[in-house]
Amino acid sequence: MTGPRRAGVLLPVFSLPRDAAGYGEAARAFVDWLAAAQFSVWQVLPIGPAGADGSPYWLRSDHATDTSLIGRREFTRAEFDSWCARERAWIHDYALHEALAAAHDGAPWQAWPAALRDREPQALAAARSAHAHVIEHHTIEQFLADRGWAELRAHANGRGVALFGDLPIYVAPDSVETWVHRGQFQLDHDGRPTALAGVPPDYFAADGQLWGNPLYDWDAMAADGYTFWRARVRRALTRFDLLRLDHFRGLIAYWRVPAGARTAREGEWRPGGARALMRVLVDAARAPAQLVAEDLGIITPDVETARREFGLPGMRVLQFAFDGSQGNPYLPHRHTRDSVVYTGTHDNDTTVGWYRGLDATTRDRVDYILRARADDMPGALIHAALASVADLAVIPLADLLGLGGEARINVPGTVQGNWRWQLSAGALTSALAEQFARANRAFGRALLG
Repeated sequence: MTGPRRAGVLLPVFSLPRDAAGYGEAARAFVDWLAAAQFSVWQVLPIGPAGADGSPYWLRSDHATDTSLIGRREFTRAEFDSWCARERAWIHDYALHEALAAAHDGAPWQAWPAALRDREPQALAAARSAHAHVIEHHTIEQFLADRGWAELRAHANGRGVALFGDLPIYVAPDSVETWVHRGQFQLDHDGRPTALAGVPPDYFAADGQLWGNPLYDWDAMAADGYTFWRARVRRALTRFDLLRLDHFRGLIAYWRVPAGARTAREGEWRPGGARALMRVLVDAARAPAQLVAEDLGIITPDVETARREFGLPGMRVLQFAFDGSQGNPYLPHRHTRDSVVYTGTHDNDTTVGWYRGLDATTRDRVDYILRARADDMPGALIHAALASVADLAVIPLADLLGLGGEARINVPGTVQGNWRWQLSAGALTSALAEQFARANRAFGRALLG
């Protein structure tokens, strides 16, 4: 991703104020504020339909869009039919899946009658006929949501702002993807996972994280040329200008936890898709500069080699930089241009919350390296990110606003209280925009140069 220096802001769409029509007006207003503040990138979390807990990493579909993004409702039948033809690879299965889920009181597809669970053609045809009205409703909603997002992207691009999306490595167990592409996953004859996704013990969780997503059958994927992944990336890049590949190291080797395990500690490393998959992803993107590798966690030499071989920038999170190790790659003076630097991510506390929680030794180390004092936070860490040699610096909006832990988006390894933070109306003032426009100009990251 070597190129012009840029700066961006991380803000999930669901954190915007919402009116009766959804997030559309607030999203356009946020783009206008970004442009005024001389930020040229808006990074969001996945925008698909989330599960009951609101997690954007537990999606009912890779290809569908959260319907809270629905735009204007006027359209012609020709527009609708044209969109349906263009998106036929996923929309018909998605709308049927949602209709059947509703008809079965929200039960996962694994609990449906066997003929529907196993997608017997006669049963599917009967279901399409019986639920035609509900299917059309879901199809129209997706058409409107897709168009609403396209209009937002056009508005952003027109203001010089690129949309930076996020592709979760895994899908939910009851997603339309596992139902339709069952052979691509490690599932038993009833469609239930034989093993689950997660990560071993790490910075975030002493017992590791047991995510619960089904794992891919990498041999089956390789046999058909990774068509599943090719479609995922191509669809995502119709909606975003840049794309973060979530849990990149899991594409090279993944943590496999047996079904029924109590914690992720019981897992083991297994080889993933590796270089054959990476060639497919870069080809699907048509330009590796559009992809960013989320290379956090336990990164082994083969992961770093693959990232560099395919020209993908990695991530450098400043909150991880101050453990006292001289070789720590997150330290500001160890950054490289082919990276994206963050103060923190959606999984971190805000910078104010993080700094307040440091032990005295680490806090002294932070203060010395950044030449900062307690009342300089989060400004000192933001300036370190903007001053980095990394081509792109991304700051969570909560840090720009100087908010504490109450604005944290997610605590990894927990399922309660996440994905709820909302931006207060009126928080994005013209004075704040001018403050960061000055900073972006000073560090050579301004939208207009």
